[in-house]
Amino acid sequence: MKLRSIEMVLPDAADAADFLVNVWKTNLAAVQNNTHYIRGSGAFPYLVALEEGDSKYVRSVTFVCDNDELSALKDRVTQSGFPCRPEVCTDLGGGEGIVVELPEGELLRFLVNTEEAQTIDDDDLPVKLTHVVFNATDAERTADIVEEVLNFRVSDRTKGMVFVRCNDSHHSTAFARAGFSSLNHIAFEMKDTDAVMRGVGRLRDHERTPAWGPGRHGPGDNVFAYYIAPFGAVVEFSTAVEKVPEDYKVGAPEDWTWPENRIDQWGMSDKDFAGLKVAEETFRFHRTWQPEPLN
Repeated sequence: MKLRSIEMVLPDAADAADFLVNVWKTNLAAVQNNTHYIRGSGAFPYLVALEEGDSKYVRSVTFVCDNDELSALKDRVTQSGFPCRPEVCTDLGGGEGIVVELPEGELLRFLVNTEEAQTIDDDDLPVKLTHVVFNATDAERTADIVEEVLNFRVSDRTKGMVFVRCNDSHHSTAFARAGFSSLNHIAFEMKDTDAVMRGVGRLRDHERTPAWGPGRHGPGDNVFAYYIAPFGAVVEFSTAVEKVPEDYKVGAPEDWTWPENRIDQWGMSDKDFAGLKVAEETFRFHRTWQPEPLN
């Protein structure tokens, strides 16, 4: 299973797309059904869908899987009793599968038979999304649920987050111990550290400074630089997220501590805690469909 994309609704979607394409540096894959589709250099048809709407919310986060994974997932989701429905995808790339609403409102979509795109040879484009992180009222309970129902696995726990994976990448998502439910941030996987730093340089050319970073995380060991996008979401340049084996030892908060006044491995960056908190509350989840039986 792989994380593919996030689908968002917001006013002024064209302006948000302009930022991602011309400042952040992605490619515009298509505009259809009042939605701008933003892609990277990899084979996924898009990474971010920006749909024009009157308010800001996340309509889904999409994973692609195989037929066996989807069949087993349908059984577990049905047994859970969570709101869900069959899905025939009308977004770029098509496919079919299911969408499920978790108890705190997170809307996750799982698709098979999706189309891929021709890859692009450009080292400054993001390759894919490496993770989409959520805020949670109860991060531990939510992590337990995604382990039991979605067959994801917890990789690490820190004082601030529970990190969860759906393949051998250390985390495809995480749940922040925030006290509320919303989108925390979207992380774009860059080719390497140089690509991250060139991204920081491009944002500097547009008089934008990181809200946190550059730095290197503990859990996942990835290089990062976070920004608050003009459309309100937190977006991250990231690279080299750790690959972990099946028997990876789950870390505890005491395993991830830093010397005083440091907040990452390098200890060279500041963090705009207040600005990030506001941005992390901007995009909530909103279900616009009615539940239907999966079988």
